[in-house]
Amino acid sequence: MKPNIDQTSFGSITIEGTLFEHDVMIRLGGQIEKRKKKLSKAVYGTSHILSLAEAKHVYEPAVKQLLIGTGQEGNVRLSEEAADYFKRKQCQVELLPTPEAILAWNKATGPMISLFHVTC
Repeated sequence: MKPNIDQTSFGSITIEGTLFEHDVMIRLGGQIEKRKKKLSKAVYGTSHILSLAEAKHVYEPAVKQLLIGTGQEGNVRLSEEAADYFKRKQCQVELLPTPEAILAWNKATGPMISLFHVTC
């Protein structure tokens, strides 16, 4: 079941009434997990560039759509390697500032996974 996202503000996101004060991923089955941004920080020194290692962690077989909330000001982007990886997997990636991404998530239908950055 796809959880509904209630709101976001700088540094937090509220999903189904639960406040998370860290970046989150929502898996295909609706499970909410803390984002493993260390995978990207180890390569780029920042969590604002999604690395190939993090892309491989985020991806789930058979998923064709990934929504990324790029932060309150839209600072997150894909590395070239991550973009190529998702392209090879035929997984469409949509990047939107987090406030816009939660609206898109709540309206979306069909199988989808997501990652939401809650700061910058």
